[in-house]
Amino acid sequence: MPPFGHVVLIGMPAAGKSTVGVLLAKRLNFSFLDTDLVIQRREGKSLRELIREHGPEGFCRLEERHVLSLSFAGCVVAPGGSVVYREAAMRHLRQGGISVYLMLSAERLKERLADLDARGVVIAPGRGLEELWAERDPLYRRAADLVLATDGLTPDQVVGRLLAALGPASFAAP
Repeated sequence: MPPFGHVVLIGMPAAGKSTVGVLLAKRLNFSFLDTDLVIQRREGKSLRELIREHGPEGFCRLEERHVLSLSFAGCVVAPGGSVVYREAAMRHLRQGGISVYLMLSAERLKERLADLDARGVVIAPGRGLEELWAERDPLYRRAADLVLATDGLTPDQVVGRLLAALGPASFAAP
């Protein structure tokens, strides 16, 4: 397997991308980058405010612009769950890296994600979590180099399975 310069963890909001990302970055001696935090810091507003201000499509354009401005060498990256809607952003994230879909079932997501609006989730008006999961799951699968089912696993177990699947020689030094 060729070496990868960074890892991108994709998946639904509350799937554990940031939690797993921090742990994985420590194990790999990589830095950790949460693109939602970058966007909030740069824009000076919460995701919820930005989605309300720009609407779902406008927020996705804003997210794409910010993602395209970043470099990822030697990082574990946790992008927002909506990044999968923008092909250019996904291409940029995957270039030189590997993308891993942290797949959490819709049932487990319901337990973790009670209020989509408060969380700042890009979703069409009147749609629910199950519909959002059904819409995004095939997009994440198509964008992923590896799909890792995480139901019932602790973050440490997810990291262990990810490292076992890829092998330590898979990662290039930053």
